[in-house]
Amino acid sequence: MAARTPALLIKRIMFALAALAIAAVLLWVFAMRWTPSRATYPLQGIDVSAAQGEIDWRKVRADGADFAYVKASEGTDIRDTRFAENWQTAREAGVRRGASHSFTLCRLARDQATNFIATVPREANMLPAALNLGFDDTCPARPDRKVLLTEIALFIEMVEAHTGKAMIIYMTKDFEDAYQISSAVDRSLWLRRLFFAPNYGSHPWVIWQASNQRRIDGVNGPVNWNVVQP
Repeated sequence: MAARTPALLIKRIMFALAALAIAAVLLWVFAMRWTPSRATYPLQGIDVSAAQGEIDWRKVRADGADFAYVKASEGTDIRDTRFAENWQTAREAGVRRGASHSFTLCRLARDQATNFIATVPREANMLPAALNLGFDDTCPARPDRKVLLTEIALFIEMVEAHTGKAMIIYMTKDFEDAYQISSAVDRSLWLRRLFFAPNYGSHPWVIWQASNQRRIDGVNGPVNWNVVQP
């Protein structure tokens, strides 16, 4: 009997590992298709950049995306290589869209706003432009809060003069923890927390980035999925 014990233990371990592997696969499959309840959040959509490659926007629309945020620019000299294409074809497919800018702490706000304005055409039916605030490993700068708030205010002023609409601020939790932007900048918030509603920011969010694993027709690979507060 004692001689059989190691073999039995190995079998049990293998069975447990197999069960864990199956559970992991099922969880992955669930995560790929999961979205917050449509009954609670009727308006849902994606945010994309050139990283998603070519997008079939008609399939995206048919698979439930009501809106999209399309990356337009980053810093002072980067323009998303697929912005113009995504901007046009999303509109043609009937997807409401807005443009976003990824802000860097290593460049002046005035030059960054100029880059965005030169990239994004002004259109009456576009969604409010989004300012993406998060830390970037390629930029070590960590300016004083007062300095950063002044820079953000200038960026917002310039972009809003161009678009004619109040901006929305996308912020990661670590950025908000470091700079407490939401208590100083009176703009709608777009916050990120995977699978659970965001619990940071000084006032309620308007858009929630709920998943970065969503699979949707028309896009190769995972995409960020967002919902609008009703």
